Amino acid sequence: MNTLLHRLGQALIALVLLGTGAAWAVVDGITGPTFNLTAKADYITTGDGGSWLAWGYASDDAGPFPGVMQYPGPTLIVNQGDSVTIHLRNTLPMPVSIVFPGQSGVGASGGSPGLLTREAPADNGASTVTYTFTAAQPGTYLYHSGSRPDLQVEMGLVGALIVRPAGFDPVTRRTAYGHAGSAYDHEYLFLLTEMDAQVHEQVALNLLLGLPPETGVDTVGFFPEYWFINGRTAPDTLAAAAVPWMATQPYNALPRMHPGERMLMRVIGAGRDLHPFHHHGNNAWTIARDGRLLESAPGAGPDLAVSDYTIKVVPGSTYDAVFEWTGKGLGWDIYGHAPGDALQPDEYAPDHGKPLPVALPNQQDLLFGGHWSGSPYLGQFGALPPGEGGLNLNGGYFFMWHSHTEKEIINFDIFPGGMMTMVIIEPPGVPIP
Repeated sequence: MNTLLHRLGQALIALVLLGTGAAWAVVDGITGPTFNLTAKADYITTGDGGSWLAWGYASDDAGPFPGVMQYPGPTLIVNQGDSVTIHLRNTLPMPVSIVFPGQSGVGASGGSPGLLTREAPADNGASTVTYTFTAAQPGTYLYHSGSRPDLQVEMGLVGALIVRPAGFDPVTRRTAYGHAGSAYDHEYLFLLTEMDAQVHEQVALNLLLGLPPETGVDTVGFFPEYWFINGRTAPDTLAAAAVPWMATQPYNALPRMHPGERMLMRVIGAGRDLHPFHHHGNNAWTIARDGRLLESAPGAGPDLAVSDYTIKVVPGSTYDAVFEWTGKGLGWDIYGHAPGDALQPDEYAPDHGKPLPVALPNQQDLLFGGHWSGSPYLGQFGALPPGEGGLNLNGGYFFMWHSHTEKEIINFDIFPGGMMTMVIIEPPGVPIP
């Protein structure tokens, strides 16, 4: 547990120190409309110190670690109306491919015929398969291998595709679907997967013995021991993106926002199991599913949006949801104002100046967590014992976001871990990169 807390502390301190004051948080990825990918093998790590053989797509010309296998694959970002081209090579010991759920008119050329699409054969990257389509609809999408997906998606051949709406502007017109009802201040990706360690061990053993990778692999008796957000298990979900010690897992999953801002959650069920993704702090409005706005008529906006505190993430489905937090309705002033103090931006005015409705216990009667600043008020610090409070450098509020299937917040039976992260409500003025 001490090692876990140390790793958590390193992750959060590194992330906060990397804050450079950028105007808004954006999903990490590579921009198109042309992408050059190679299917490769490498190793990923888990929060309990495990190291596992995985397969993934590597970007040959962009990204934090060009040419390095990624789990999940590079997030591909294009604009509505783009003619998208993906060139795929393969260095794995069996044919692989890519399919694009939600995209119509996908063309494929090169390589060899496969069950669902043309495949890149196991020829150490000599052949190229080219996929083309027009990104007609904005939204959040999944892509994955269409060759033996029971094995190859499990091994890691999966990723996200984001189509930005026509007219998108990162400063003046930041929307998910072109309508004001889908506007946001920050966006974050939550690509959810799970892993059956026995499959990865068997594939690694087969390759060591010179056998076909699928020999003896049981994908029917699927029983995962690890659960991931963006290819990382907790506490590694909290580390900064593109840290060098996780080059094959460059995407983090630590959302940050200020009170009153709108956060776009791009959630993808990229594995085989259903995951109830529970976001503490407030309900979120699900405004789109599978890349289609929940609207009653074209141009109406998300008038059919659904408010809930848990998103039931179905395998193969995607969800766009908007999360907000102001402290509204708590019944006390989250900033600790006196009645005559000035209002903060986006403060819930009816609670302005209201005192905390309880008397805090004496310090010797409290058990201190690493995220406690010593004060119940946003942006303030209070008395703490030596060495406590080191994970909350700005006096923010931390809410846990995690799978509500309890066994999925462990790393091979070690708690805490798995499909778990935090959202940080930062005080106004704290830079969010």
